[in-house]
Amino acid sequence: MSQNVELVRSIYANWERGDFTSMEWIDPEFEIVAADGAETGRTGLAGTVEGIREFLSGWEDFRITAEEYRDLDDGLILVLDRRSGRSKTTGLDLATVRTQGARVFQIREGKVTRLVLYLDRERALADLGLQE
Repeated sequence: MSQNVELVRSIYANWERGDFTSMEWIDPEFEIVAADGAETGRTGLAGTVEGIREFLSGWEDFRITAEEYRDLDDGLILVLDRRSGRSKTTGLDLATVRTQGARVFQIREGKVTRLVLYLDRERALADLGLQE
């Protein structure tokens, strides 16, 4: 297994426990992008931390669980995942809706430089030319 996949597995190990505090994996030039309508435009460590705190403040027991890791070319790691948690404002429990998404991590020199979020897994696969 590649070092890049191991790095992403370690990130998900925390996320699966609901722990989003570790930021050591983030490159100083980090960019987070939502491909299909969620939060967008956060850059750098400070912007990322602010965005994560803002997002998590609206959820109880929010977690992201990896279902599959794919090591792609050029330092890209695709993770097919699912989300769980309950909205503090609406009470929506993500267990009652389809939450199969994906994330694409771009890694350079052991740090994540870019993270693309997909709420729709099929769109991620299409964008990467990996339709199933």
